[in-house]
Amino acid sequence: MEEKKYTQADYKSDQPVRWCAGCGDHAVLNSLQKAMATLGVAPEMTAVISGIGCSSRLPYYMNSYGFHTIHGRAAAVATGFKVANPEMQVWQISGDGDGLAIGGNHFIHAVRRNIDINMLLLNNRIYGLTKGQYSPTSARGFVSKSSPYGTTEDPFIPAELVFGARGNFFARAIDVDLATSQEVMVAAARHKGASVVEILQNCMIFNNGIHAAVADREFRADRTIHLRHGEKMIFGKDQNRGLVRDGFLVKAVTIGQDGWTIDDVLVHDAHTPSNFLHQQLAMMDGTELPMAVGVIRDVEGLTYDAEVSRQVEEVRARKGFDSLRSLLLAGDTWTVE
Repeated sequence: MEEKKYTQADYKSDQPVRWCAGCGDHAVLNSLQKAMATLGVAPEMTAVISGIGCSSRLPYYMNSYGFHTIHGRAAAVATGFKVANPEMQVWQISGDGDGLAIGGNHFIHAVRRNIDINMLLLNNRIYGLTKGQYSPTSARGFVSKSSPYGTTEDPFIPAELVFGARGNFFARAIDVDLATSQEVMVAAARHKGASVVEILQNCMIFNNGIHAAVADREFRADRTIHLRHGEKMIFGKDQNRGLVRDGFLVKAVTIGQDGWTIDDVLVHDAHTPSNFLHQQLAMMDGTELPMAVGVIRDVEGLTYDAEVSRQVEEVRARKGFDSLRSLLLAGDTWTVE
């Protein structure tokens, strides 16, 4: 029987897309549908789960199983769904508020447990659905409706949370760069375990241009670096700049100047178990060093859902359980007359 070939249209629902014109969520939806077509997983074998927020409307626009859950609880629902349905491909969609504020605890534990779900974190550094309050990723001093004189706190950096929770997969993309978004989504889905993809997303209404310094086409080549496993860490409009070792850290140099050659430029190893260099790359912000996009870390590890399934089968075989009733009656029992 010939294997079915899927297209983007196979993953589109019949629901009208209700996001503001120009919202970065449109690009994310487009990229996700194209990535799913590339992966070729049937829509009925796919689930898209979200919490609350503008980005959390996304399940309505997917021709797949979907859950629009409650604020901050997308990771918890996605975890339960994956453990109960290990054969399904599960995508979790969260904004920076939904995922890292009320949902922050669920986020870090889903990463720590290494549950085989694909977590898309749409980061526009604002609460858009509730009309413009500062979020956990808003910069210190950011002026918003809930911080009219500027925030007095430092933000979360999503990559830092992922590495702090011993994450095995982290990637980053920019909403307007659809090719890179699709590339990292496909890589995330093929990774076995918790994968986190941070997407720098623009909110046209309440935080327009927040990522312009790295997203605008005029600056992007010089202020971002697209990392690919096994390739030299080169960037710039003329592809003449690279990352080299600087003691325990990295620095950017111009190839051919001050004695620096292409041989000095580091080769990206996304698969090394050590996350020391991965953290440095993920923390670059586009000012002194270019912001890293692409797959930054992709390391194999035991997954929670697979281990739960293995444990259940092991105990069932050893104890002879063949039903819930046999499990309940396995210990001491008594009859009440």
